[in-house]
Amino acid sequence: MSRLMFAPARSMRLTLLTLLAALMLSAGPVQAAVDAFAFDTPEQEERFRHLSNEFRCPMCQNTNLTGSSGGVAEDLRREIYMMIMEGQSDEEITRFMLDRYGDFILYRPRLTGETILLWFGPLLFLLVGGWVVMGIIRRARPVERVAVELDSAEQERLRKLLEKVDEPS
Repeated sequence: MSRLMFAPARSMRLTLLTLLAALMLSAGPVQAAVDAFAFDTPEQEERFRHLSNEFRCPMCQNTNLTGSSGGVAEDLRREIYMMIMEGQSDEEITRFMLDRYGDFILYRPRLTGETILLWFGPLLFLLVGGWVVMGIIRRARPVERVAVELDSAEQERLRKLLEKVDEPS
């Protein structure tokens, strides 16, 4: 009778394992769309790769243009390609992207008044955090005890106070 009770559980496990194996085998390698651009020189191709890695995809936000398969990234890669083929410099292409999308398009934003906190904020937080930790450590240090000499009158007064405390009420 115990065999009958465990048969459905075994069958369900076998079904789940079969399903999992089928899913793993059917999932082929996932690849991003690759643009096939024909360059006249290897330098142009290197510039294209460099610029595509330097610019952030406005749609994906956390991926550069090279790693993004979004439609906006494809359009921007095509735009960079055309600008390179027209003979524009990297600075002109960067200026075009900045004018169109702002500092957000750059993976490494420029150092300006608007981005100063972005660049130096982590250092500022580290310094403030260190200052707070030092304050906590200083307050947590045990107080150094100093032996105090009592004269005979003070000793007598202390003895009377201790006797009052020890007396039951």
